[in-house]
Amino acid sequence: MEEIKIGLQNAIEGEVKCDTQTRQIYSEDTSIFHLEPTCVVYPKHTEDIQALVRFADEHKEDVSLTARSAGTDMSGGPLSESVVVSFLEHFNSIIEVGDDYAITEPGVFYRDFEKATLAKGLLLPSYTASRELNTVGGMVANNSAGEKSLTFGKTDRYVRSLKVVLHDGVEYEFTKLSRSQLEAKKAQTDYEGELYRRVEQLIIEHRHCIETEQPQVSKNSAGYAIWDVWDSDADTFDLTKLFVGSQGTLGFITEITFDLVKPRPASRMLVLFLRAEHFAQLGDIVNKILTHKPESFESYDDKTFNVMLRVFPKLFWRLGGNPFRLMRDFWPEIKLIVRGGIPKLVLMAEFSAETDQEAVALATAAEKAIAQYELPSRITRNQAEAEKFWTIRRESFKLLRENVHGKHTAPFIDDFVVRPEFLPEFLPKLYSILDEYKLIYTVAGHVGNGNFHIIPLMDFSRPDFTDIIKELSDRVYTLVGEYHGSITGEHNDGLIRTLYLHKMFSAEMLELFVEIKNIFDPNRILNPHKKVDAKIEYLSSAIKSQS
Repeated sequence: MEEIKIGLQNAIEGEVKCDTQTRQIYSEDTSIFHLEPTCVVYPKHTEDIQALVRFADEHKEDVSLTARSAGTDMSGGPLSESVVVSFLEHFNSIIEVGDDYAITEPGVFYRDFEKATLAKGLLLPSYTASRELNTVGGMVANNSAGEKSLTFGKTDRYVRSLKVVLHDGVEYEFTKLSRSQLEAKKAQTDYEGELYRRVEQLIIEHRHCIETEQPQVSKNSAGYAIWDVWDSDADTFDLTKLFVGSQGTLGFITEITFDLVKPRPASRMLVLFLRAEHFAQLGDIVNKILTHKPESFESYDDKTFNVMLRVFPKLFWRLGGNPFRLMRDFWPEIKLIVRGGIPKLVLMAEFSAETDQEAVALATAAEKAIAQYELPSRITRNQAEAEKFWTIRRESFKLLRENVHGKHTAPFIDDFVVRPEFLPEFLPKLYSILDEYKLIYTVAGHVGNGNFHIIPLMDFSRPDFTDIIKELSDRVYTLVGEYHGSITGEHNDGLIRTLYLHKMFSAEMLELFVEIKNIFDPNRILNPHKKVDAKIEYLSSAIKSQS
């Protein structure tokens, strides 16, 4: 370790820390894993990143580099037994906010980035539920998304260009290229020219596989998005599509240019209570509401509702802390629960517009479209009322995690996607599998995308903890595969899901992912064991109960 530390410190201007306390801090994210790095480095500028990559390439038998910002990842993506590269301390500047774009370094917290963009009336709409904690670099690395993804899509839609340091220690800029620009790149005799030639050849030779195996769901962060690189209709070529969602396995992003949108000022939420007898019609209900184009379409289940009741004393303060106002705001729901019990599923469809009248009209039209199902429903009177539901959706499980002793959040089947029309069949099968293990869990998510988050609370000291992780992952992802879904809509593969990519993709596609890795990181110095090269022994040894 001492030799590596000295070599790293001589290579860069930034800090190098290898003490026990630092290594412990960086040994975990919000996943179920614990991997203690050899050292943590804090590069000050791009030249440091370049020097680090050159050092790792020279010592490839002993050193690899794993990028990290806020550490909010749930898949083990920023964890390593070698060198962790922290971008939070020095790569944290917003360079420019323009009329429809922003240029930023990756270590900027989204909360700070949003303040800067909203000051100009603009928004990066792919923000996540962890918007107060995560960085924009992490959003790019995972191809993150959140409650507005139904309308606005994921982060990849908003990445205009990237500056990236590749394994040769050189910083390159990537953006969408026209055919003539691509041919000019391919004509170069350097490594950059080789990249473009090899990736294009790979796409041409395996075009049928790429086109047929592109995930047919609205959200996906599994694998490398090779299917998005070449737009055959427009004849454009965009390598940013490979880097977005790659979890730092192809290069180190040093600068991001985002496209931004202008948010609409008015909104109303249609809240629906589904009871057990409505469950068979869930697909039809969702699809009818989708025809009215809600900006967001979220859900949480009865287990989440029960969690909310369990932790209500603390949730009370996050909801405003005024009992009379809460009673007034939730009186329609209280009456519904008294009459019919806790709903099986709560649906939240939010409609945005330029005026309040337009927003109300959109929500009302959607409500009328499902009148035949006779669902208990209401339209919120203002944004403050809607915010109460958003708080329950975002906060209840966090509060449960903070207040249940002896158990911890265990995100390992937390981000699958199936098409909404399959939900009435899929969800009962999913519940049946989960209930065999007698776990405390909730199901919440983006029902308009068919994207759900299940995060059980588990005792990590259970002797069968690791076996449950493996067995449940295999069973749930097999079920997802049967419905042609994605095993990760926005949280990415990391350590936890790379091993299960075969549930989604053929051997040919998995080999294409390996070839992409070979092109960009032939010596495996960039965040190993994520996206490709997964080993069950490595996954098992990294789980916290084994550490």
